[in-house]
Amino acid sequence: MAQQAFEDIVDDFEFLEDWEDRYRHVIELGKAMPPLPEALKVPATKVEGCASQVWLHMRPEDGIFHFDGESDAMIVRGLIAVLHALYDGVAMTDLGKIDAQAELARLQLQDHLSAQRSNGLRAMIQRIREQATA
Repeated sequence: MAQQAFEDIVDDFEFLEDWEDRYRHVIELGKAMPPLPEALKVPATKVEGCASQVWLHMRPEDGIFHFDGESDAMIVRGLIAVLHALYDGVAMTDLGKIDAQAELARLQLQDHLSAQRSNGLRAMIQRIREQATA
């Protein structure tokens, strides 16, 4: 059920055999994301439970889920880009059907993230899932 953008990341990860190359790729994905406007970096968009500063600005438009995000940590910004590839453009009715843990397992991210980063990733996914039920 993953978006094509996420499937492209999966393909890239299969091509990049070394985890350090994959890690750099995640960081590059984050660098490619446009910055979140300062006006959107407010308590309502801040994700609690992350070791670094994380903001997710989510908005449904015509029944389609869209979000932008930013972090002050390079790898976390890359994780936001991965989640963006997984969730952005999905119908609001399908948002809750995405098994993010299973999809992310395809990238073997959990095996290579610190406990704090894994907790932050879960917090971001939880925030997105809450939007699906709002």
